[in-house]
Amino acid sequence: MNGITVPTSSDLATRLLRTFFIATHPANWQNYGSGTPWHITYPDVDVRVDIGVVNLPAVLNARYGNDISLQAPFNPATAGVGEVWVDTQFEKTSGKSKPGTATVISATTWQPTRKVALPQINMNNPHNMWTDRNQNLIYQTQWFDSKLTVFNRQTGALVRNLSVGESPAHVMTRVDTDQLHVTNNGDTRTDSVMEIAPLGTGVERRVDIGRGNPHAHWMSANGRQMVTPNVITGDTTQFNFTTNAVESILPASSPLSHPIATGMMPDASKYYVANLLDSTMTVIDMHTNAVIKTINLIADYNPINGDITGPVGALPIQTPVSPNGKHMITANTLTGTITVVDTRPGLATTDTVVAMLGCDPGCHGVQYGAKNGGGYYAYVSSKFSNTMLIVDPDPNNDGNPADAAVVGRVLLTANGGTAKDANITGNAGMGGQGVLPIPLVYNGWVQNLPPSWKSQLTPSQQNPYPLP
Repeated sequence: MNGITVPTSSDLATRLLRTFFIATHPANWQNYGSGTPWHITYPDVDVRVDIGVVNLPAVLNARYGNDISLQAPFNPATAGVGEVWVDTQFEKTSGKSKPGTATVISATTWQPTRKVALPQINMNNPHNMWTDRNQNLIYQTQWFDSKLTVFNRQTGALVRNLSVGESPAHVMTRVDTDQLHVTNNGDTRTDSVMEIAPLGTGVERRVDIGRGNPHAHWMSANGRQMVTPNVITGDTTQFNFTTNAVESILPASSPLSHPIATGMMPDASKYYVANLLDSTMTVIDMHTNAVIKTINLIADYNPINGDITGPVGALPIQTPVSPNGKHMITANTLTGTITVVDTRPGLATTDTVVAMLGCDPGCHGVQYGAKNGGGYYAYVSSKFSNTMLIVDPDPNNDGNPADAAVVGRVLLTANGGTAKDANITGNAGMGGQGVLPIPLVYNGWVQNLPPSWKSQLTPSQQNPYPLP
C-alpha cells in the first residue's frame, strides 16, 4: 500500500488482518441496536511473524481492544431537508436468495420510513443510486448482477429492470439531458459506460472511455464532461460529451493503485481521484488535463508502530466535493475514518487534509444533502455497521471545514413505522454503501429541481456556485 514494505508484525499488517476478520464474519459487525459492547471473535491460533510466534487474538486485542462500547444513536440538533437513501447491501429479506435493500431515512425525524427489497426481481446487492430531475424515481445499480433497477421513490414500486452490463457500479444523470450514465465495473471492453434514456427507459449507446472497469464516476455541473476512475489500469479518463471524445487518460497513481472514486469541483475546474490501494488522492486540472497534486492520506501514519500524528485515511473510497466547492469528504475503510479536505481555491490549506473524524468499520459511502436553514450535511455509510453518520462540514458557517464534526448517528434498521415489501431475515441494517440524499443539491442538479423541492432550500443552496 502506497509503496510501503512492512514487517508482518507491523501495525499496518495487523490492522489489515483485523479488518479481514471483521469483514468476513457478520457476527463481528457493529450492531448498534444490540445494546451490548462490540465483540470481535478471532480464531485462537498462534501465528509466526517476523519477531517470532505470537497468539493472534492476544496481539489484536492488545493493539485494538475488544468489547468496545458503542455510542448510542443520536439525532442532529438541526434537521436536514428531504430524505436520505442508503443501500443496505447486506441486509437479508424473505422472498429472495440475494441480499440487499434500499433504505430511506427521513431527514426530519431521522427514522427509517421504507425498505425496498424488490423480491420479485431478486434484487442483487444494491450498490449505488441516483434520481431523475423531478426526484420521482430511484435508479439503483445491482453490483453482483448486470441490471439497473428503476423504482418509484414514494412507493417503492418496481418500474423496470434494465440490462446494462457486468457489475454496474455507479449511476448519475446529465444535468442538461437527464440521461443516465452507468459505469460497468465488470466490463473489460473500453466502451464500458452505458448511456441510458431519461427515466431509464432503455440503453441508447455505449460510451467509449478508452478503458474498461470504471467505478465511481462524476458528471460536470453543465453536463458536458464525465470523469471515471479506471480500476484495473490505474488511470482516469476525462470524457467530453460535446465533442464525443476522450479529452485525457492520465495515471491516477501507481499502476496497482486501484482508483475507485472521483469527486469534482462545482465549476468543473478540477477533479479528485481516490486511489484505494495506495491511500492517495490525485488532483487533476480539467482545463490543462494535468495532474497538479497528490494528497497522501497516510502521511501522518506510522505503518510500523501505528502512531497517528495528524489526519489519516487509509483505503479511501467515496469522495464527493461539496456543492459550494469548499470541502471534500472522504470515507476511508481501513482506518475507519472520515477525512476532510479544504477545497477552497487560493489558500495555504487548499487541497490539504484539515480534519479527521471517526467512522465505523467498512466506512464507504458519502453524499451531501441540504441542512435545514442553510449549509450541508455529509451522510456517511459503513459496510460493517447498521448506522449512518451525519457530518456537519462547517458547524460555525465560516467556510473553513477544519471544525467539521459528526453531529448525528442514526440506525438503518427497520422499526414498527417502516414500510417494507419483504420481511427482514438477517443482517438488519447492514452493508451501508451508496448514499443518495433527496433532493439533489449539487451544482447543476439543484438548479433543475421542481419548485416543491427548491422552495425548501435557501437562496445559497439553490445556487451554490457559478455554473461552468
